[in-house]
Amino acid sequence: QVELVESGGGLVQTGDSLRLSCAASGRTFSWYTMGWFRQAPGKERELVAAIDSGLSTYYADSVKGRFTISRDNAKNTAYLQMNSLKPEDTAVYYCARRSRGGIRLSVNEYDSWGQGTQVVVSS
Repeated sequence: QVELVESGGGLVQTGDSLRLSCAASGRTFSWYTMGWFRQAPGKERELVAAIDSGLSTYYADSVKGRFTISRDNAKNTAYLQMNSLKPEDTAVYYCARRSRGGIRLSVNEYDSWGQGTQVVVSS
């Protein structure tokens, strides 16, 4: 079982930037799709961005042009660079791994999860 540990969340103002990191245990990090989900109070968990082993990416429409997902396989780490943050980006952000190939949007398609990191964007 892989362990995923997120970091980088915090309280920022509208328009600020944050970079989230997700450190993974294990030696096969490069094989898998990594996703960043978020869950706001009272809302369902949603996929924000994902990157597969071939570096193909997916972004939710709400973050396109503002967020960038990347990975450093040598460091077993995935990143989410978040720019031009808005109050509606406030949520707990979760890193997740999909052990099968490709990018999928459903939470059920990801089998390992981090504990989450809180992002609060004040207006």
